[in-house]
Amino acid sequence: MCGIAGFAVSGGFEENLASKEAEAMAAALSHRGPDASGVWIDSKVGIAFAHRRLSILDLTKAGSQPMVSTSGRYVISYNGEIYNHEQIRHELRGNNFHWRGTSDTESLLAAIETWGLDRALKKIVGMYAFSLWDKNKRELTLVRDRMGEKPLYYGLNNGRFFFGSELKAFRAHSQFKGDINRDSIALYMRHNCVPAPYSIYLGINKLMPGTYVTVPMGDLSRTDDINPVHYWSLESVASNQQRNIFDGSQEEALTELERLLIETIRGQSLADVPLGAFLSGGIDSSLVVALMQANSSKPIKTFTVGFEDEVYNEASHAMAVASHLQTDHTELYVTPKECRAVIPRLPELYDEPFADSSQIPTSLISKLASSQVTVALSGDGGDEIFGGYNRYIWTRNIWNKLKWLPNIMKSFVALGLKSASYQTWDRLYGLVDFAIPNHHKITQAGLKVHKLSDVMTASNPDLFYRALVSHWKCPSNVVLNSREPKTILTSDIGGIPENSIEQRMMLIDGLSYLPDDILVKVDRASMGESLETRIPLIDHRIVEFAWNLPLDMKINSGTGKWVLRKLLGKYLKKELFERPKMGFGIPLGNWLRGPLRDWSEDLLSRRRLEEEGFFEVNAIRDTWNQHLKGQSGLEYRLWDVLVYQAWHQANKD
Repeated sequence: MCGIAGFAVSGGFEENLASKEAEAMAAALSHRGPDASGVWIDSKVGIAFAHRRLSILDLTKAGSQPMVSTSGRYVISYNGEIYNHEQIRHELRGNNFHWRGTSDTESLLAAIETWGLDRALKKIVGMYAFSLWDKNKRELTLVRDRMGEKPLYYGLNNGRFFFGSELKAFRAHSQFKGDINRDSIALYMRHNCVPAPYSIYLGINKLMPGTYVTVPMGDLSRTDDINPVHYWSLESVASNQQRNIFDGSQEEALTELERLLIETIRGQSLADVPLGAFLSGGIDSSLVVALMQANSSKPIKTFTVGFEDEVYNEASHAMAVASHLQTDHTELYVTPKECRAVIPRLPELYDEPFADSSQIPTSLISKLASSQVTVALSGDGGDEIFGGYNRYIWTRNIWNKLKWLPNIMKSFVALGLKSASYQTWDRLYGLVDFAIPNHHKITQAGLKVHKLSDVMTASNPDLFYRALVSHWKCPSNVVLNSREPKTILTSDIGGIPENSIEQRMMLIDGLSYLPDDILVKVDRASMGESLETRIPLIDHRIVEFAWNLPLDMKINSGTGKWVLRKLLGKYLKKELFERPKMGFGIPLGNWLRGPLRDWSEDLLSRRRLEEEGFFEVNAIRDTWNQHLKGQSGLEYRLWDVLVYQAWHQANKD
């Protein structure tokens, strides 16, 4: 895994000065690649590539980047892993390549040189973001992987075209001007992240998953008009696969899924450095670890972070799974103080405002794993691909009951639900908890009831879901001088019929929540510790297979991830994984009222909010005061504001 960066200037530039700028951009990404750095420049054309290397395959200098192809036509700066690169080399065997080393970077370059970019992209399997310079055509092309595991920003700023893995590389260039995009703040307040293709800065975009963009070097002023080209589209996959549903038996589906997962995990276990896995004890990570261990001749290394608060602690479940599978398991119990110590690092780690509070435990487990391994496999993605979130089930059930009610009745019921506190609902749920099967139990019942009250008046299932997953319901009313742009969440999606409520929610999450939140969280937390993470469940072949399955193989009798559960049952006893779903959370509300109160008061002070001028002061102050008085459910909205304020403080000029 690596960090890439670069810039282009029409008409060329002075080489020594450009080299220093490129080196500074690379240095800003040293956490992504602590092992080596490199710069490649064509001063006459005006193109500069910078690279930081985390050595995973071919630890020798033969794998160094930026890398020039055998013919000299192409130059690449690449971040990622091509898991089938040895098969690619086998296919290229008859083309008389003189291989310099064994890196997947060289394999990717050879594939592009032999087959062209489009054909090469269709053949490769992996996660990646790269910049490619074609000397013959004088074209710069930027490419991002199918599901969006690896980040890539780009855009014209102050007469220069910038690109790179993280925005901190842009800020390292002396001529970059980071003007805040207020519309992006509004998006952030809804999503708790800035969704692609937007970024926090005006004129800077994120490349969408499964696309590439070719930059017109002759006239960089035209870059505002360039449109990314899809070489793979999750929306198209969902639509196409649902037209020709898998018609085999459940046993055949399980056999094929197991084959695909074993093949994927075998490919993702390829490394010339120590490798392990995150293990929460949940279905997804347990399945990944079970298949890793079943295909390993020695105990694999697994890692879990535990918490003192049992509401958020899964370490005992992970230990039980690790003991059954006989992995080489490491668990670390961290104190609230250790968790809170991560908070000052968040603006640096996440580079633009990012407020998924599970970023804190994700950072801690990444730090733990990096002390022993350089690569860790993760179970992320199973919920979005195989229907694991409880909200997929609830939305259908609740909508079917609510759609017949007049709006005035919905409003009345919503008020009734909210009239009781979170704590009251938790106590009521506790009275009936004993009678509920394990796989239907829920945690934080009061929070979920209050969420339901917020969305009951929606007029259709898509609006119901949008309201359910939005933090601030009308963010443009809270962010001054902003107008919220359309995103996947707030637009109509095609390909899935409107009555396929669960499938539409899964597609929305796969297009937005997964790449913009989950994958960002994992990438930045792990790379902040120079740890490469790999995510088998979102390999595009598994994603395509999952979308080919009938819904009842994913959500069956009110239970999500049915096919994953059945497969895991071959390796683990049910009692080891059948329990209420837990998030990777922290007691955020209590912290904001307690040990983080002074920090919060400073960032949310009326004086500071008025001076900085981003937020409607009364709305923020009222929310803060209600939270201090004990109203539950406001902590996540406040966390959005606090993280933005902390980020702005750390990055203002």
